[in-house]
Amino acid sequence: MAWLHTWSGLVVGWVLFAIFVTGTASYYRSDISRWMRPELSEEAPDPVVAATRAGVFLRKTMPDAAGWSVKLPNAEASVVEVYWWQNLDGPYHQALLDPVTGEPARVRDTRGGDFLYRFHFELSLPPIWGRWIVSGCAMILLIALISGIVTHRRIFADFFTFRRDKSVQRGWLDAHNVMGVLALPFHLMIVYTGLVTLSSMLMPWGVKAVYGDDLLRYYAEAGLAAPGAGPAGRPGVPLPLGEIVARASAAGGETPEMLMVTLPGDANATATAYFEEPHGLAHLHPQIVYAAGTGAELARVSEAGAATRTAAVMAGLHEAHFAAAPLRLVFFLCGVMGAATVASGLVLWTVARAPKGADPDRFGLRLVRLLNLGTIAGLPVGLAAYFLANRLMPFGLEARADWEVRVFFAAWVAAALAAALYPRQRAWPIALGVAACAFLAIPLVDAVLVGQNRFLGFDAAMAAVGLALVAGSRLAARRRPAESRHGQPSLSRAAEA
Repeated sequence: MAWLHTWSGLVVGWVLFAIFVTGTASYYRSDISRWMRPELSEEAPDPVVAATRAGVFLRKTMPDAAGWSVKLPNAEASVVEVYWWQNLDGPYHQALLDPVTGEPARVRDTRGGDFLYRFHFELSLPPIWGRWIVSGCAMILLIALISGIVTHRRIFADFFTFRRDKSVQRGWLDAHNVMGVLALPFHLMIVYTGLVTLSSMLMPWGVKAVYGDDLLRYYAEAGLAAPGAGPAGRPGVPLPLGEIVARASAAGGETPEMLMVTLPGDANATATAYFEEPHGLAHLHPQIVYAAGTGAELARVSEAGAATRTAAVMAGLHEAHFAAAPLRLVFFLCGVMGAATVASGLVLWTVARAPKGADPDRFGLRLVRLLNLGTIAGLPVGLAAYFLANRLMPFGLEARADWEVRVFFAAWVAAALAAALYPRQRAWPIALGVAACAFLAIPLVDAVLVGQNRFLGFDAAMAAVGLALVAGSRLAARRRPAESRHGQPSLSRAAEA
């Protein structure tokens, strides 16, 4: 079990660290997106007018589309986000519209927090490949968690013991245990629920056996969507979308979050209003379906059964939509401890081999050391560069959102390559110091270029991350005598490893 725990954690540890960091940041996805679009007004416009203007834009842009999606403005985002597509396989087109004029809004093009959210389960790869890789890593992490529980027979006793000064290896092991045990229920929950959210991809055979390729019937019978109607084969003109929003608001008692129009150019076009999920664990959105041409109500999503509701609770637990600000902070801190558990385990692997006389230039040990540096210290540089690019790139740059993502990866790769060239004994202090400077620069650049007090909380969080990295850099730079009185290696020697 010790062997299984060690090697299962190592072989996917670098990917898991990136998943934990970006997934943890996604708990504040809307806050990140709002910071990355400082031009947005804090006033929520009239959703009926906004939907009407969006419908005019979409009819002009692609009247024969297979579908339209209109995300209505709210207190968090005062623009209208629209999508349109020719078929379900894509490509998907997107635009941000001014809710009053219906024209493309004058806001910077960015993926905001959605990039980090999607990265944590797709790794910026083609979606199906990214999800399979993340699923495989999650399964291995579940094995590492269970084998770690079995291996650490004194796991709860060790939780109350942190012997940083006894030896380097003992200090790292205690830190690994404390972080792992303190958030162990969260770690088990987040890994298992993450696998459940991808279960239809991992285990599709039950749905395939019963429904074949008729997934719409499966969604309808599972209580996830209303039954759809086939195309009439003759043209039709949908009502102004604002009228559908008005009817849905009156019927549902609140303004819908989103409208989805299917086959907008067909006589059988439908418009589905999606409402905010009710408070609770289940991640289910009430829906009302209207005939897009007449505005007549066609159906409402049926009550979800036990299986669907169980899956929705798993998704709700994983994404924490139900959590108010204090509980969301707890989820965030548990995610930070998850990343720290993975990082300390990766470092522990090299530290544990230092006293065994392993050649520091041996290929395997050197590779792990460089991967540790490039991931644990390099990823924060990429994240900081992503935020800085949002402020520093020209406003009207074409494909600006894509360039922000390119800056993220370029900075990450550059930081990782530079870390490989640092002097071995000073690699960690320098690498963490670079990341600290990058994060501390964010609030300064924001204050100079935006010059408003709207984002003090976000800037304070960036400064806190920078100061934490400064503390890590200073700790890594500490020196001890070449050999401690316990015969253990010095911190500098462990840093070499």
